[in-house]
Amino acid sequence: MQLTDIQRKFVLHWGEMGSLWGVNRTVSQIHALLFVHGRPMHAEALSETLNVARSNVSNSLKELQAWNLVRITHVLGDRRDFFETSVDVWELFRTVVRERKEREFDPTIRMLREVIASPDFAGEPADAQDRIRATMELMAKLGSWADEMLRLSPSTLDKVLTLGASVQRFVRGDSDKGSDDPDAHHASLPM
Repeated sequence: MQLTDIQRKFVLHWGEMGSLWGVNRTVSQIHALLFVHGRPMHAEALSETLNVARSNVSNSLKELQAWNLVRITHVLGDRRDFFETSVDVWELFRTVVRERKEREFDPTIRMLREVIASPDFAGEPADAQDRIRATMELMAKLGSWADEMLRLSPSTLDKVLTLGASVQRFVRGDSDKGSDDPDAHHASLPM
């Protein structure tokens, strides 16, 4: 498959972003390619298009499957496995948030709760106890918030995100709706 300049730029950038997010560059590039291409591709085509080793593609596809970002499909008349990803950005967003929450947030919240419940916790300095409790409370609230957001339909979630920017401007007291500078305007708000 020959990539257009725009597709190449998208795939390369997504690979760079993946590296910043702690994801292998090839994993991110394969996902970006499947997303921008919008149709199932077999591993050999992925390998040739991205000019990466077939074994790297195979390992990357396993990782993407473990994250529920890629699924196997079949094409009539072809015995090879083909791979596809959702082309719905909201579905991808929800999958990434759900998977990261389950892998990162939930275990951390469990660990913090265990630490706080431990008899040894009382022996920690009071300020350390306060920071650990505050961390657990914040993470628990963010985890609950993420669960609630994942329950929303894409159209409702879009409205919430749009409303969030308006609420932020209101809370800051910005009279200029286009301003992103938190110090630009300080109108007094009745409390």
